[in-house]
Parts: sequence; structure tokens; C-alpha cells
Amino acid sequence: MTTSNTGNAGGVDPAVRAELARLRESIDNIDAAVVHMLAERFKCTQQVGHLKAAHQLPPADPSREAQQIARLRSLAENARLDPAFAEKLLNFIIAEVIRHHESIADSAGIADSAGGAGSRE
Repeated sequence: MTTSNTGNAGGVDPAVRAELARLRESIDNIDAAVVHMLAERFKCTQQVGHLKAAHQLPPADPSREAQQIARLRSLAENARLDPAFAEKLLNFIIAEVIRHHESIADSAGIADSAGGAGSRE
């Protein structure tokens, strides 16, 4: 967009406003899909956390994390998404998953005796 009329929607060409609305609707739909996909992912990782706690496995798995990062970086490259961004996003998600797994283990009475402190999945 080459105009600086961001505060004056009335002065923007109606075709530009329509295109912005169309694109923003797509963005909103994609955001909703991302949220729903993350919710499904976290349902699965919660099950993993309960399974790990039940079998006294550590909340984190560094080799799994490394595999996931490599896989996601490759997927990002193929999708023409910045692999560094994809890795940062996955690291954020992994940190949250580990936090959940630690909480599940704590609730089950399993401390970090299994060696999970500081490592990641």
C-alpha cells in the first residue's frame, strides 16, 4: 500500500479497502485454524505428559526436540517460511509443553529425579 492514510479510511480507495478486508478475513481464518491446531497439539502433549509421569519418564526428551526442530526447519524451508522463525516458535511451544509435563509429574508425585530438569523435548 502506498498511501499513508491509515487513520482516514474514508480517503482510501474503496477497492483498496475491499482488498484489505478480504485479506484480513483470510488472516483471521488462518489465526483461528492455528489456535485450533495448537489446542489439538496440546491435547496430545498432555497425554504424553501423563504417560511419561505414569512411567516415571523425564518431562523432556532432548533427542526428540532436536528431531522436531530439524523437521520443522525443513518444513519451513519448503513452505518458504523463515526456518529461524519456525524454530523460535517451536522452542516456545516446547518450553510450554515441558512446563506442562513438569506440572503433571509434580501432581503425580514424581519429582525431577528422572533427570528432566533443564532439558527439552
